[in-house]
Amino acid sequence: MTNPANLPAGEATAEVAELRDEVEQVIRAWHAHEAGRGGEAVIDYDCAPTDQPATPAAGRLDVYDQFTQLSHRAAGLGDQAADVSDVIRAHHAYLAAVLGHSTPLDQYVYETQGCSAGGWTEDYLDDVRDQAVKAIGDLGIPWGADLNKQLNELEQPVTSDEAAEQIPAFARSLDPALRELVETTAPYDVTVEVTDVDDYWAYWLDGAGPNVRLRFNRRNATFTQVQVRQFAMHELLGHAVQFASYAQVCTTTNVPWVRLLSVNAPYQVTFEGLAQAMPLFLAPDDRQVIARVRLTHYLQLVRAELHQAINQGVSIAECADHARSRVPFWTSAGIGDMLTGRGSNPLLRSYLWAYPAGIDWWVNLADNADPETRKQTLRAAYQRPLTPSHLAGLWPHGPSIGGPGAPVRLRKPSLP
Repeated sequence: MTNPANLPAGEATAEVAELRDEVEQVIRAWHAHEAGRGGEAVIDYDCAPTDQPATPAAGRLDVYDQFTQLSHRAAGLGDQAADVSDVIRAHHAYLAAVLGHSTPLDQYVYETQGCSAGGWTEDYLDDVRDQAVKAIGDLGIPWGADLNKQLNELEQPVTSDEAAEQIPAFARSLDPALRELVETTAPYDVTVEVTDVDDYWAYWLDGAGPNVRLRFNRRNATFTQVQVRQFAMHELLGHAVQFASYAQVCTTTNVPWVRLLSVNAPYQVTFEGLAQAMPLFLAPDDRQVIARVRLTHYLQLVRAELHQAINQGVSIAECADHARSRVPFWTSAGIGDMLTGRGSNPLLRSYLWAYPAGIDWWVNLADNADPETRKQTLRAAYQRPLTPSHLAGLWPHGPSIGGPGAPVRLRKPSLP
């Protein structure tokens, strides 16, 4: 494909490549340190794996100081090192939060995810809700407290073990269409694991080079025949093919970006946004999956309201009331899990914002951009990781990523 004009082209300069390599060395050492102490993983996908084991860093403060020094080096290289600078800034801000530094949400999200945490207007949420209500209603399911139950019954539940077999099979059936859409030939090999851990996630993909691991957390994951199709597009045709494509590019090109992907860094708006919106591009005639996408779009914007509110010091009771008002089929247990960590966990405070910011931008791209912009953006997203600033350059008329800025107007549930 031709390289879009707003993206750094081709090979890294010698100075940028040297800086990139040093940043990667620090990240690998930090990752090894966290692994040794049972901390959060730093590297989620390695696009340039090496056989050389990393020597663990001495401690988090040492890593923080190294990022401080590297940020000064990057600043001296100017715009040619912008991609490396963005990742240094994200890791620096995230590690500062891990070390106890408190930063206002909008600044913290910008420093890590690369976008605003401004939020969306009430009118806009109502419009997105109306789309979700119509899409679900067209399947014969009314909006109300029983929506989840009725939707799952309609879609025919499957077990986690069945899903582990069916998701790769469905991904293979759509693989040719995906590759034609995004122009990649990168191979990948997936291993699916079913696990049971007390953590917030239901599905997680990581790996190195062409080797992908997809995990289902039995404690949180539920599947239906429709969700099998949805998550095949999300996890495998989205994340797995995308990351394997980057790894393939790295074997032939001395790229100007950091080749270690981390969820606290500014590519997640692209990764999670496109993965959630993928059916709009790849299976627009699958009414049931598209209804799931429309519903997810609305629910992510409600989660964004809760994310803002909890970070503004709004009480748990008020947040819970608002959630029940917005989404009558959410349970108390689900709301509690949803709120946990959004204001206090350094990783979730950053990473979870990428889901609403990402799906909103990519859904709008599918719905409102011209065909050529859609084509160029999709193909660019499989050639290199894209930050929010890259996305804005690819579609200058697109919406503000992370929302235009709007105060959360808290609601209370309607009386029975």
